[in-house]
Amino acid sequence: MMLLAHFGKALVWLAALTALLLSGPLLTLAFGSATVRGDWRTATHRSAGIAPDPSTHPEAIVQVYASRTFGWRGAFAVHTWVAAKPADAERYARYEVIGWRALGGGSALSVSEGAPPDAEWYGAAPVLIGDIRGAQAEAVIKKLPQAAQSYPFAYRYSAWPGPNSNTFVAHLGREIPELRLNLPSLAIGKDYLPNGQLVSPAPSGTGWQVSLGGIVGVTAASTEGIEVNLFGLVAGVDLLHPALKFPGVGRIPGGL
Repeated sequence: MMLLAHFGKALVWLAALTALLLSGPLLTLAFGSATVRGDWRTATHRSAGIAPDPSTHPEAIVQVYASRTFGWRGAFAVHTWVAAKPADAERYARYEVIGWRALGGGSALSVSEGAPPDAEWYGAAPVLIGDIRGAQAEAVIKKLPQAAQSYPFAYRYSAWPGPNSNTFVAHLGREIPELRLNLPSLAIGKDYLPNGQLVSPAPSGTGWQVSLGGIVGVTAASTEGIEVNLFGLVAGVDLLHPALKFPGVGRIPGGL
C-alpha cells in the first residue's frame, strides 16, 4: 500500500509538472506568437532581408535560422535550417529536412539553391541563431555535404519526438564542431539520438546529453547550459548568456 501511495504521489507531481510546462505553449497561442489560422497553400515564403547579399558580401558565409512551425505546432516548436555560401559564390545553398518529402518513401533531406536562405517558413519570420564568416565558414562549408549525406534518418520523419528537421541540424552540429551550433530549446527533435543511443555529445559539441528517444533527457553543456526534456518540452537555464528557457516561450529574456 505504501508503495502504491508513493507511486500515486509521483504521478501527481508528474502531472503537475507537465501542466506547468504546457502553460508556455498555451500562453504563446494566447498572445499570438503562434497562430492556428492560415492556409499552408497560401502561406508566404518571402525573404526576410537578413542574409547578406552575395554581390556585396563575397566572403564565405554560414547562417543558421529558426522559424516557428506552421499552425498550432508553432506554439511548441521551431523549424531550423542551415544556409551556406562559399567565397565569391552567387547564391546560398539551404540544408534542411522537409517532412512532406518523406511521404511515399522519398527523402526528406533537401539541399537547394532555389529558395531564399532567409525565407519565411510558411509565413513565420525566421530568426538568425548562428552567423559564421570567412575562414571559419569555409571550414564548415567543406564538411557540410558529407555531414548532410551521413544523416541517418533521411527517409524517416516524425514531428514528435523525432527524427525531424531539428534532428538533422543537431546532427550537423555534432558532425561539424566548427558550426558552433546553439539550437533553441524550442527545437523539438534536437535530442532525438540515432541508433538507440542514450548518451551523445550535445549539438554544440561543448557538453553531453542523455536522452531516451527524445522524450525524456538532460543536457549539460557550456553553450546550451542545463536543459531538462520532458515529453519534448524543454526547460532550462543558460549560464553563459544568462537566461531561463521555457517551453513555447524560449529564452527569457531573449526570445528564441
